[in-house]
Amino acid sequence: MIRLAVAVIAAVVLAFVALDVWLFAIHHDQAPVRADAIVVLSGSKARLPVGVRLMRAHDAPLLVVSRNDRPTTLEQKACAHQLGLATLCVRADPFSTQGEARLIAQLARTRGWHTVDVVTSQFHVYRARLIIRRCYHDRLAMVGAPNPAGIALARNLLLEPVKLVYHELRRGC
Repeated sequence: MIRLAVAVIAAVVLAFVALDVWLFAIHHDQAPVRADAIVVLSGSKARLPVGVRLMRAHDAPLLVVSRNDRPTTLEQKACAHQLGLATLCVRADPFSTQGEARLIAQLARTRGWHTVDVVTSQFHVYRARLIIRRCYHDRLAMVGAPNPAGIALARNLLLEPVKLVYHELRRGC
C-alpha cells in the first residue's frame, strides 16, 4: 500500500514538473510583427532591451513601458526620452499582468491600434497571452525576453502554475 502511495505521489509530481516545463520553460513566443506599438511588461530587466531592439528593428511608432517602483537605468533613460525613441511610460492599475492587459486594451481603443507586440519573460509568455487576449482582441504577438537565471527562474517556474490557476478561476478582463 505504501509503495502504491509513493508511486502515485511520484507520478503526480512528475506530471506537474513536465507540465510546468512545457508551459513555462519551453518557448511559446512568436515572431514580432510590424506593430502599432511595442509594449514591454513590467518585471525582469531583460525585457526592456528586447523592446528597444524591436523598436529599432521594426520601426514601430511607439514603445510603451509598463513601470514599476524600481526602474532600471535603461527604463529611466527611455522614460526621460533619452533613447531617441517615441516612448510612453505608464503604470498599470492594478499593478499586475491583468492591469497591464486592461491598459493595453484601453490604449489600443483610444489610439486606434490594431497590432501590438508585447514583450515579457519567456516563462511568462503563456499566461500573459491568455490574460491579454481576454482584454485585447486585435492582432497580438507575444515576444519572449530571456528568462532570469538561477533562483529567480526556479521561483517563477513554481509560481506561474499557481498564478495560471488563479487567473483561470477569475476569468474576464
